[in-house]
Amino acid sequence: MKKVVFLLFAGLLSFGSMAQGGVKPGDKVPVFTAVTDDEGTWSLKDFLGKKNVVLYFYPAAMTGGCTKQACSYRDHVGDLKGYDAVVAGISGDDPASLKIFRKAHQLNYALLSDPDGVVARLFGVPVSDGGSISRMVGDTEIVLNRGVTAQRWTFIIGKDGIIKYVNQQVDAENDYKAVLEVLSSL
Repeated sequence: MKKVVFLLFAGLLSFGSMAQGGVKPGDKVPVFTAVTDDEGTWSLKDFLGKKNVVLYFYPAAMTGGCTKQACSYRDHVGDLKGYDAVVAGISGDDPASLKIFRKAHQLNYALLSDPDGVVARLFGVPVSDGGSISRMVGDTEIVLNRGVTAQRWTFIIGKDGIIKYVNQQVDAENDYKAVLEVLSSL
């Protein structure tokens, strides 16, 4: 875990100028590694040169808009694969909360944990304080913990490692439509 935090910190220092204003189309992507819902790691470098990457930041697992966005990507992940793309959702939720989110909604793509907002800041995504929320899953009340709350932004990263698309005004339920339109032009 310390290695992942160090890698994220090193990336933040390398791309400090981008974090202040955010990355924009045409910029080289800040490469990062993050912890997944199953406590493994997901590294952007593993996809560069191989896949287009849809990276969407969302405020909190198991909340209204975030669930709609996550489920719309779940339902259209096959369409994304048709454009040689993978999707990853990233939030300030801890891995255990993301694991519950994945299971409750049968999500079929990477969920990344950014509890300190390090990756969000690399991309210029604003963050605020996190918190905890309670939700019923079946007959069980669960508590989900979030270190930070990121704003809802979506990025498309080309196979060449260049930012192709940035959306700071995301319509959660229809985000995938805008993404598919952009991917069809790459």
